[in-house]
Amino acid sequence: MIELEGVPELIDPVMVAAFEGWNDAGDAASTAVAHLEREWKGEVFAALDAEDYYDFQVNRPTVFMDGGVRKITWPTTRLSVVRVGGDKPRDLVLVRGIEPSMRWRSFCNELLGFAHELGVELVVILGALLGDTPHTRPVPISGTTSDPDLARRMDLEETKYEGPTGIVGVLQEACTHAGVPAVSLWAAVPHYVSQPPNPKATLALLNRLEDLIDVRIPLGELPEDARAWQVGVDQLAAEDSEVAEYVQTLEEARDTAELPEASGEAIAREFERYLRRRDVSPPGGKPRPPASGGGAKDDEDDAED
Repeated sequence: MIELEGVPELIDPVMVAAFEGWNDAGDAASTAVAHLEREWKGEVFAALDAEDYYDFQVNRPTVFMDGGVRKITWPTTRLSVVRVGGDKPRDLVLVRGIEPSMRWRSFCNELLGFAHELGVELVVILGALLGDTPHTRPVPISGTTSDPDLARRMDLEETKYEGPTGIVGVLQEACTHAGVPAVSLWAAVPHYVSQPPNPKATLALLNRLEDLIDVRIPLGELPEDARAWQVGVDQLAAEDSEVAEYVQTLEEARDTAELPEASGEAIAREFERYLRRRDVSPPGGKPRPPASGGGAKDDEDDAED
């Protein structure tokens, strides 16, 4: 039994998790959870025992100086909690760490133990993968679940993937078997510019998370960082004719593939999302109450576009 001391009773808690490593192209997912911790001043209340799950020759500890005293930070997975204010406050349990080297089933069971003790109602796992997507277009975000009812209710895809998986896929299946609703959100990162950071992909993940759990996420400097990142990649691509030609090919393929999506229903859905982020009433609708979480500037929300 996991005993949690000092953690108050949580309100409608959602667990949001991300792990460095194979599931984290461009560090987009782990940076998203780090952003939430920083913006909402998350307080760490638990950490998994590093000895149980990590190979220290693969993920080495680091030494640092603290007031003239040498200390060691061990690679691990930590849990923190933040309360999102507003008319309908709710709590987020943030899980950030490194993909474990071993004992994945025990690792997932331990996280699910925390979820059970805290009364978590939904687990959202963030990931990022390399894809054939141009950096000049909005970052594709796919939301998947193994729960057919959840897929219909939240406009998600039922996962059909077959092949090698990482801790994101294993944790999602562990949640399904434990009867805990779980969703994975994946950002596609251009494979030709895969080195971290990728603030545009991080921003896209946070925007989709915002829609999914109905909170307003303060974006801070992320929109400006995303714009600067794209300008920098534009300049690099312009200096290499082969890269520029390849990017153009990806753009044409992406635009052609998305033509069927330019339907009235898709446009209406995006318009609703636009209004929701700005607390504006839809035509003929009731005024919207202020969204939870506050703090994001209106002109920052569509930096991804």
